[in-house]
Amino acid sequence: MAQTLDRATPESVGIASGVLVAWIDELERTVFDTHSLMVLRHGKVVAEGWWAPNSAELNQKLFSLSKSFTSTAVGLAVAEGRFGLDDAVVSFFPDDAPATIGPNLAAMKVRHLLAMCTGHTEAQVNGRIGFEGENWVGLFLAQPVEDAPGSHFVYNTAATYMLSAIIQRTTGQKLVDYLGPRLFEPLGIANPIWEECPRGINTGGYGLEIRTEDIARFGQLYLQKGVWGGRQLIPAEWVEAATSIQIDNSPNDLADWAQGYGYQFWRGRHGSYRGDGAFGQYCLVLPDEDVVVAITAGTEWMHRILDSVWKVLLPGLKSSPLPEDAAAHGALEERLRGLRLDPKGGPAASELEAGLSGVVFRAGTNPFAIASIRFEFTPAGGTMVCERDGAPTDRLEFGRSAWREGVSTLGPDWLGRPLVASATWPRPDLLEIEVFLYATPFRFTLGCDFADGELSLAPRVNVAMGPTELGAVVATRDAGEVAGR
Repeated sequence: MAQTLDRATPESVGIASGVLVAWIDELERTVFDTHSLMVLRHGKVVAEGWWAPNSAELNQKLFSLSKSFTSTAVGLAVAEGRFGLDDAVVSFFPDDAPATIGPNLAAMKVRHLLAMCTGHTEAQVNGRIGFEGENWVGLFLAQPVEDAPGSHFVYNTAATYMLSAIIQRTTGQKLVDYLGPRLFEPLGIANPIWEECPRGINTGGYGLEIRTEDIARFGQLYLQKGVWGGRQLIPAEWVEAATSIQIDNSPNDLADWAQGYGYQFWRGRHGSYRGDGAFGQYCLVLPDEDVVVAITAGTEWMHRILDSVWKVLLPGLKSSPLPEDAAAHGALEERLRGLRLDPKGGPAASELEAGLSGVVFRAGTNPFAIASIRFEFTPAGGTMVCERDGAPTDRLEFGRSAWREGVSTLGPDWLGRPLVASATWPRPDLLEIEVFLYATPFRFTLGCDFADGELSLAPRVNVAMGPTELGAVVATRDAGEVAGR
């Protein structure tokens, strides 16, 4: 059962190395922040790369690509007789059901959760049906189901959470633990991490973190109809059902989001299917071409990644091996080794630093509960120190127009995550600190404006589910306090 992912030259499986170089160029030109990629054909890896500081061994944050793994768990549980696709959702949670169960809620089945056709409206899904309070199951069941389940598609992450809750209710195991011996361990996925709700249920619709190669292995398993190392890990019937059209999801301005939806898998152009996650996390399968593409990124232009595949990679897939081209393959390998995400360039120093170093700025009321901020500058860069009400001190070290490695002290979502930070001075009284939480999509920019001798801190982020402008902190210089002086 110990199937591995062998490596091969692109030419040996009918892809010119130059095509892969051109595809990488297209990604960098149109997507900007791609973080990792892996291309498999005929079960062999022909290209793999990580934009530093990302690296092969790091778990990547998958967002909604997690949904396809939840779907897989449902398929396994159904095959084991734990429950059926036509079981009523409300039947699993008698203690969390509302006092009055309407006909549409009563009619909602497991298959409706899987196919995102629960009968909820767009306004409901994007409103209170999300994740608040302690009891997410109760909140889901309490929302009005205005339309008949199965009548229309509405993307619904809370529905996937309910699948995770059903898995836990019927198996006695958290989703991540249930999948351990059935999927993760056979595939060699060594350290899966999955977020939980306040009641200890894996979030299901998001929150899974695994490596880029793990994404590729998952896609290859589906391409092989659920077989891995000679063993049928997933029933072939489930693979077929999950990746086939179960509900119409048109119209959509983006073509690859209007080709039909399966059981937590999207259908795409050119006979493809995929799991995908916010900001550019992809497990893309092209059955007709025997190709799997795994990608992680940090972009608001998710469609551009797929567009680049159809524009550059797909036309370069040939049905027969090509003559080996050592020079072209060498150029590809060099290109892949040199991938990196650089910080913004700009002036690395300001004459104001000497007068600002160690000065304490007292913050007014702000959304981050910051009480005070100070900066300590050194020849190599500096440190931003934030004291927050009732919380440990946050220290962010940054380089000068160059990344400096660190670990996030902000919790709970970012605590302990690796980061790099770099600072420039776009003008003499404006310090911009760029913070890249690699292995996630997020790059934060902390704009520190020292005009008039005070401090205005305005953080923003490259991508977000909501606003990218995160608020502001206005802080006044404490004339009587200079740290360390």
